[in-house]
Amino acid sequence: MDINTLRAVATVVSFVTFIGILVWAWSRSNKQSFDEAAQLPFDQE
Repeated sequence: MDINTLRAVATVVSFVTFIGILVWAWSRSNKQSFDEAAQLPFDQE
């Protein structure tokens, strides 16, 4: 395995990880918890 193959594998793994994070962040199951976290700075309690 030469360095270029290693670089290609690292690039593909990074891209797949990035897409996974996007899917997780935009999933509907996380919407409520993200909305609650977005309101924390405005909580006066």
